[in-house]
Amino acid sequence: MSQQQEPKHPACAACKIPSHKRVCLVGEGGVGIEGCPSLHQAEALAVANAKYEDPELAEFARQASIQEATAYGNRHARPFVLSPCKSRIQEIWEFAQRMGYKKLGLAFCVGLRREAATVAQILEDKGFEVVSAACKAGATPKEMLGLREQDKIKQGSFETLCNPVFQAELLNQAGCEFNIALGLCVGHDSMFFMNVKAPSTVLAVKDRLLGHNPLAAIYLSDHYYSRLKGPAPEPTDD
Repeated sequence: MSQQQEPKHPACAACKIPSHKRVCLVGEGGVGIEGCPSLHQAEALAVANAKYEDPELAEFARQASIQEATAYGNRHARPFVLSPCKSRIQEIWEFAQRMGYKKLGLAFCVGLRREAATVAQILEDKGFEVVSAACKAGATPKEMLGLREQDKIKQGSFETLCNPVFQAELLNQAGCEFNIALGLCVGHDSMFFMNVKAPSTVLAVKDRLLGHNPLAAIYLSDHYYSRLKGPAPEPTDD
């Protein structure tokens, strides 16, 4: 295939086609923007869908879809109106129950240790065994990575390295069947997912400024957070 014939990279975020006309939502007869993956990426779709021939993945996907549907009430009503009825934490424990998991891992930031204690209690009340690992576990000094005093948060004192690789190893060795990430930093969460063996999900992400609600900045990006738009300045170490 020539360069001119190669499909454009997906740009689903730029799609402005109304929901009732989008091919990805309505199927046959629907339309898409230029480069729409539902219309122009048949080969990639075939590769992806072939992976569902793996019984383990297929069952995981089946239960995830069932869980998605049960998060809405009044699904039998017509006309159907979206009626969400379950919180994220409830969906997590229900999905774990559907999959038959008994041992759950909880990788959390020490800044959310109180929240982590509550999450662990909720899950234990549901009958799960919970293995929890804090980001500072291991007390590894930041100097191990060559970090300088000016690279620390509290300069001039001992500071422990966030060690998501150790968190992952602890949950791996404990034989956790399903893991939950709670409040890990940008980059640290990536390292955790790169090194953990069992399937994992996210309960909440770290957002120091917005009380761990990062979408607040997105919702207000046309007003109070309009400074987010436009070219990004070079990052600083301050």
